[in-house]
Amino acid sequence: MRELDVLLTGYLEKSYPASDDVSKRAFRRLLELPDPELNALLLGGIKSAEIDIAHAVTLVRGEAGT
Repeated sequence: MRELDVLLTGYLEKSYPASDDVSKRAFRRLLELPDPELNALLLGGIKSAEIDIAHAVTLVRGEAGT
């Protein structure tokens, strides 16, 4: 899905290299999710009950806002 690619690539290129280990682990966990779940979390406004996934979603969405 193109929208997901734009969001994830933007974060990966701009913020991931300078992120701390916790944020990097959370982002990698986010990438393990199936596309429909990624779509719901990043584009659909669904919130994850898992703290690390919710953290990664916040980071990725924050990058999209810059």
